[in-house]
Amino acid sequence: MKRKIITTSDGSKTIQIEDWNEQYHSIHGAIQEANHVFIKHGLLFYLQACYPEPVSGSRPISILEIGFGTGLNAFLTFLKAEELQESVNYVGVEAYPVKPEEIQQLNYVELISEKFKAEFEKMHNISWEEKHNVSKGFTLEKQEKFFKDIIDQDKYDIIYFDAFGARVQPELWTEDIFAIMYKALKEKGVLVTYSAKGSVRRAMQAVGFVVERLPGPPGKREMLRARKMRS
Repeated sequence: MKRKIITTSDGSKTIQIEDWNEQYHSIHGAIQEANHVFIKHGLLFYLQACYPEPVSGSRPISILEIGFGTGLNAFLTFLKAEELQESVNYVGVEAYPVKPEEIQQLNYVELISEKFKAEFEKMHNISWEEKHNVSKGFTLEKQEKFFKDIIDQDKYDIIYFDAFGARVQPELWTEDIFAIMYKALKEKGVLVTYSAKGSVRRAMQAVGFVVERLPGPPGKREMLRARKMRS
């Protein structure tokens, strides 16, 4: 399928799949969306809800990203973890890795932090299927596989569910997939996604998640956050 690099409303770039009219990130702002959905309502919410008192660095946080894609969510998580002095074990699952020449056209480092350019590049240059140290407190493992093939159980504190939308890939937003996500999360774990479709919310609830609607990022009225409140 034909792909091209486009500029979103906040000046950050993303990849568009023209045949689907679908983007890796919101056309209303790639960086804004990632910060709002995954950092604010995912990582920071989890820390506040589960660890209201600071105990920096004493608990590695395990994060699973569904759709590693451009690496934007991983990069923003790395930066926030560095700022807060948190330790993070990050796993990104991607069935179709983005090409190096596409990564080179993205401008996240320029817009977010030139200081950590080497770490962003390392995230994309490290080998797949192995855990690597991006920094002293941040590990990254990229796994090339389909989401349905995830078999982890009670492993992750947070899941960033950033698959392509249900309009173009409805099979990724089913009860079967969310049952896999539920099993992969630890008790009290959090799943966040940009989607707010009623069918997605009901699929999450059907497998046991407690789901809430939240204000969405620019260009979207709502988003969803789901929690695993029992084993």
